[in-house]
Amino acid sequence: MAGVIQTTTRRTRPALLLTRMRDRRPGLDSALLGGALAAGLGLAAFAMLVILLWISSPYPDSGPDGALNTAAALWLLAHGAELVRTDTLSGAPAPLGVRPLLLLALPVWLLRRAGRDAAYGGVPDAPDASDDAPLVDGPTAWAGVVLGYLAVGVPTALYAAGGGLRPAWASVGVCVPLVAVVAAGVGVWRAYDCPRGLLERTVGALLPRGVRHLLLGPDGRLGVAARAAVAGAGVLVGGGALLLTVSLLWHGGEARGAFLGLTEGWSGRVAVLLLGVTLLPNAAVWAASYALGPGFLLGIGHAVTPLSASPAPLLPAFPLLAAVPDAGAGTPVNWAAGAVPLAAGAVAGWYVAKGAAAAGRPVEPGGERSGRQPEEVWSPGRTAGVAGLSAVLCAALLALSAALAGGPMGVAALSRFGPVWWQTGGAALAWIGLVATVTALVVRARRHRTPRSGPRRARAVAGADGGARAGVWAGVRAGVRAWVPGIAGRRRESAKDGADATTDGRRPGGATPYDLLPADPAPDLDPPRPSTPRPSALRPSTPQQSPSQP
Repeated sequence: MAGVIQTTTRRTRPALLLTRMRDRRPGLDSALLGGALAAGLGLAAFAMLVILLWISSPYPDSGPDGALNTAAALWLLAHGAELVRTDTLSGAPAPLGVRPLLLLALPVWLLRRAGRDAAYGGVPDAPDASDDAPLVDGPTAWAGVVLGYLAVGVPTALYAAGGGLRPAWASVGVCVPLVAVVAAGVGVWRAYDCPRGLLERTVGALLPRGVRHLLLGPDGRLGVAARAAVAGAGVLVGGGALLLTVSLLWHGGEARGAFLGLTEGWSGRVAVLLLGVTLLPNAAVWAASYALGPGFLLGIGHAVTPLSASPAPLLPAFPLLAAVPDAGAGTPVNWAAGAVPLAAGAVAGWYVAKGAAAAGRPVEPGGERSGRQPEEVWSPGRTAGVAGLSAVLCAALLALSAALAGGPMGVAALSRFGPVWWQTGGAALAWIGLVATVTALVVRARRHRTPRSGPRRARAVAGADGGARAGVWAGVRAGVRAWVPGIAGRRRESAKDGADATTDGRRPGGATPYDLLPADPAPDLDPPRPSTPRPSALRPSTPQQSPSQP
């Protein structure tokens, strides 16, 4: 018997081991593979594009190795790294710091997808699976994706160092890991359904106590300010894109001549077209900075603002540069660009006022029946403070966008090209702070005006609140008391029933209308007074019969 038990135990141990290996949570290995795969897919996309253009070019000036070096350099440029061009006419290296913002979308999307899949154990489309799908530990998945991505990024940077476009090591060492850390962290955070506790604890640990209370209040003011800031920044960049489109249409002949004059072959024109498309977000940020007032630089000492525009230096004929306003003093057409920050501030203020209206304190006991409007959590001062916080966040977003959209295009006069980030951020802070505060206060005042006095108006205000049914049925009860005789003797029982309904653990505003009416007490022994007629339409229907009826 003992031998049979021992044999059975030996036979079941491998099965248990296989079950544990099959059901265990995937760990660092799948996350490393996902990060390396994300980097490889991004590199493959750039390599295919560059090789296709190199093959179709009628006059290629380098071999396949040069094309692959260019692809690796463009992959680094897409992460925000700065490149150095060595094959110049003077022989001196020239920096290339204008990063096409549209190229940043590809590595960010791949890293976010890799972080999400790593959190689900490397299973694609895991959020659509069953709810009991195993999740990898968040820090493990995040660290694995970042390490796997950098394991491919470091050899790529070393390989690109031997080409004509060499990476600047300081910017590569900062930008590539930063993009990997942020994008992969967002993917893992999304996989865990965006938990706010970890984010709030992290922000709370880095900020002083007063600032932490201002940002992480119990009424969600940080979320309201963040949504308002994103909306304001979106309107600014969208308005900049609209200004760019109008200017390109206005200077359509110059833009068309620049596009056709750069190259004659169709492969070269396709390359110019792709370059222009990838630089469209940069041009939209430039136009947004122009609408805010500081404008942008076309070299040292050549500023373009709505008030005046300096003559531009000798620049290559590029289609997007044809949209630059003409040199000279500004006209009312140029000043009309100020409508863009006005609209952005108004939208941000409307979002703040909407958040102030959504946050309300619990109504005081008896507030529904007395017809008073519930008190708001956000006073005018707090609403203005949240509007100011949204302006600060919006200014930070615009300053970061301006820093990424501009940069050096060479040495000497072209060492500063594009908007100045601190000027753009300061102008956005002034515009959005002023307009958003005024808009939020005005919209809040219109939404929460003091109601007129009177029981009908009070009941209407109470009906608009959570205690609407209680206020309406309180008026019905008052009318019934006025018409039905003998109801005054039941007020004591009604008050007692109302107290029981309030203290039995339910909220009065959440009770049904029939629960708010008092229960029928025992029939009165006194006969009804015959002098008061009882209208049949207002006679209460009760299941019990009065003593006067047979």
